[in-house]
Amino acid sequence: MAKPRSTVVRAFATTISGVLLLTACGAGSRTSSSTATQVECDFPAPSKAMSVNVLAYNSSAIDPFTNTMVKSCSKNQVTVKHEPIDFAGQVQKTTATLAGDTGTYDIVETYGFVIPKYAQQQKLRPLDDLVAQFEQKYGLGEISKAMRQAMSYDGKLYGLPMQAQMYVMAYRKDVFQSLGLKPPTTFAELRDAAGKIQQAGQIKYPVALPLLASNDIGVAYDAALGSLGVNYVDTATMTPNFDKPQAAKAFEELRALLPFMDPQVTTFDQPRVQQQMYNGSAAIAIMFSGRMNDLTQASNSRFSQQFAFAPPPSVAGGDVLYNTLSVDGWSIPVNSAADPSMLFEMIAASVSADASKASVPAAYPARDGIVTAASSPYAEAAQVSIGKAPPAEPHPWTSRISNDTRSVVADVVLGKTSVADGTAQMQQIAAKILAEYKK
Repeated sequence: MAKPRSTVVRAFATTISGVLLLTACGAGSRTSSSTATQVECDFPAPSKAMSVNVLAYNSSAIDPFTNTMVKSCSKNQVTVKHEPIDFAGQVQKTTATLAGDTGTYDIVETYGFVIPKYAQQQKLRPLDDLVAQFEQKYGLGEISKAMRQAMSYDGKLYGLPMQAQMYVMAYRKDVFQSLGLKPPTTFAELRDAAGKIQQAGQIKYPVALPLLASNDIGVAYDAALGSLGVNYVDTATMTPNFDKPQAAKAFEELRALLPFMDPQVTTFDQPRVQQQMYNGSAAIAIMFSGRMNDLTQASNSRFSQQFAFAPPPSVAGGDVLYNTLSVDGWSIPVNSAADPSMLFEMIAASVSADASKASVPAAYPARDGIVTAASSPYAEAAQVSIGKAPPAEPHPWTSRISNDTRSVVADVVLGKTSVADGTAQMQQIAAKILAEYKK
């Protein structure tokens, strides 16, 4: 059964007020370490010199917080270390570091989508006691309650919110104006606009979406399904929804966009999509908001002044957009040997008021009231996007179903598997996973 999505999301948007919400993801940061902000990170010195290892993928929205932590908290005999890594690498290393009795990393960047899984497995330390201890010192009461909820499971906080993202549509306003086009509000309008751009003869593949077969394509399918008002799972009956008509329609709508996208689209992550917009080989892109600021930088593209922003379209009309909403934050692995209080002060410092203000417009920080239309060229589009996004499914089985069905999604989108066979396979995979939670 579909949830009352509009009610849930509007309440969510009201709670966060002017701050915008997301996970994630991909690599390709254009944010250098010079953007790090010096903030107070006042933890007691340990008894001997030590290193703190931080695992966080590189993107323009994440780097300001990571860089601030490294710069501000490398003190008192402690060296904070962070090595550049892409999102796929982070996913692999997160699994590895949380698997054993001891891990490689002391602080891990996480997001709401995976919190239920790792929290249920008791891989992450609950942070409620540390929030209470340091709330006044680091002004943690200013962090959005809705974002805290997104990083919680079973009533406990497992990730200190850092920032959030949602889908935003970027488009070439010069191309649109020359052809008399308006930003599309449905997939049908998106196809119509793309067709007219193709016919004009300047851009062969005008639409760019991150549909990387090993990651993004699963998120894209979930966004399409959510726009049609259906979740992965009917939680009342604990049955998958891939046998619903909307599950097939989500595939059909995604496949209908393929004639307007590069044939190698399933090899494109978000940085590759950015590159298509940078070099002018695409005129419309839908990706996470954390990628938008890069488009506005003259050093990245000669078209930087021609990019405009709008909410993503809905798949078939209605209030719920082709969208996904996720919150990023910092978690402390249970298997870290470092002092949890020291680690928490580091992550609290990295999301301090000064650090959060400095992250705009590259990021949408978790603190209430920081992001406004005046501070970000795409804030208005993102604010609309937030209010019309499908709600998250905060269950431990959600990420497992997404991961285990991703290859099927790729095969269906590419036409290697029929829609009927693909949805049947996904129904079977999801039912098997859910059976474990019915015991």
